[in-house]
Amino acid sequence: MYNFFWYSLILLMVSNEIFSQPLVYDPVVAHRGAWKKNQLPENSIASLRHALDIKCAGTEFDVWMTADNVLVLNHDPDFGGKHIEKSSYAELSPKKLDNGETLPKLEDFLKEGCKDNHFTKLILEIKPSKINTDRGRKVAFETYKLISALGIESQITFISFDIEILKELLRLDSNLHTQYLNGDWSPEELKKAGITGMDYHYKVFYKHMEWVKSAKDLGLILNVWTVNAPEDMDFFMEQRFDQITTNEPELLYEKVKRVRENLEWELVWYDEFDYKGLPDSSKWSYDEGGHGWGNNEKQYYKKESIPNAEVKNSKLYITALKEAYGKSSYTSAKLTTFNKLSMQYGKVEVSAKLPHGKGNWPAIWMLPESLKNGKESWPLCGEIDIMEHVGKDPKVVHVSLHTLLYNHMKRTQITHFDSIPLALDQFNTYGIEWDDSKIKFMLNGKLYFETHKGQDGRDITNEGWPFDKPYFLILNLAIGGNWGGEIDDTIFPNVMEVDYVRVFKKK
Repeated sequence: MYNFFWYSLILLMVSNEIFSQPLVYDPVVAHRGAWKKNQLPENSIASLRHALDIKCAGTEFDVWMTADNVLVLNHDPDFGGKHIEKSSYAELSPKKLDNGETLPKLEDFLKEGCKDNHFTKLILEIKPSKINTDRGRKVAFETYKLISALGIESQITFISFDIEILKELLRLDSNLHTQYLNGDWSPEELKKAGITGMDYHYKVFYKHMEWVKSAKDLGLILNVWTVNAPEDMDFFMEQRFDQITTNEPELLYEKVKRVRENLEWELVWYDEFDYKGLPDSSKWSYDEGGHGWGNNEKQYYKKESIPNAEVKNSKLYITALKEAYGKSSYTSAKLTTFNKLSMQYGKVEVSAKLPHGKGNWPAIWMLPESLKNGKESWPLCGEIDIMEHVGKDPKVVHVSLHTLLYNHMKRTQITHFDSIPLALDQFNTYGIEWDDSKIKFMLNGKLYFETHKGQDGRDITNEGWPFDKPYFLILNLAIGGNWGGEIDDTIFPNVMEVDYVRVFKKK
């Protein structure tokens, strides 16, 4: 698992000539334009416009030169069955892009890209010539001449797999922004050559993580391509890369939004499960027993028992087994943070994958210290159910609040539920944002349900809103019981996986 420095990112000031105002952290570079979501052609004027519309920090395009010296945009060396470098523009232009566009000329692209654009950097990849290296340098020269004539040098970054192309550009103007793509030069070598950034494939950076620190120390721009998997996006944001080139700019912006939102919160407690064995005893305690827990549940919760509660593969596995223990026919685990962590207001995030099968009842929930200390009984004490699911009703995720006046025994609990199609097949993040006036239930960073103190005329005393006191967190997997119902014995071992638990307070 990764460190989570980016939760405490301060607002980053971006000093760049094309930006009129300082901006928050924004690394998003659309690869060949923003094309994928709307099924636009890559390297098209349409994909450029969409990248500008969603205000990408940068958008990258590929530059070739025709036999008659027309600079055009295309990823491959061929277009419409013709070799670009050996064909005239007149020979290439009859073939249209999928949206009807003619093969875009670089000049048209630049004019469109600079029109009322005070935000998005235009990143041009000068493709190495398939004819000879001298022609590659000529493409660089002609591209620079066009950009210079338009007076837009400060809005352009040049990238290439050919280091000689970048050197040629720097000979023309030592102030140009340049990034190398090939992944075979160290930061020190790039700095010595005057290259201003390294733009390597993500696998290169995973192999040479030492280059990240070196590049930062040397003041090089860090760019990475082509990052489409959510976990890779998380990693390179965590490493504070200046730019992340992606085919999924909209998805990356969802993650950037989370980073910005988390600037409002301070991470105060977490378990990333980056160890092996029993759960960390400095963070977790156990409820133990097999007495039904008030719901006629059929499991015995064991304490410090592998495999009922085991950390491996950077995850927590809470496993229910069909095995006799005491008077119970099943065993499982119930972890709590009682006497380890309590919170009054704040934010909780738990990333979990829920188990399949009739009879299971996984839950992520909270109870107050007042219950454990014997000062209040349930339901007067209150209960916050961040996530509950029962296997007999697959994929339906429930969130609830229980109080003396509003609880499930009276069928008056404050509750919401909906079908979540991938609840059982992938990790989802369940959480709350809680203050002295409301509790917001969150699913994957988006609002799932919200309730306010006194809403709909509800009682605001402790009997109706007992949520102004310290609570602790609980993770458990129950079997059967009043809600879990009939048990299918073929589901065992039955597992709830937890990727991380994080607790924040408002800054």
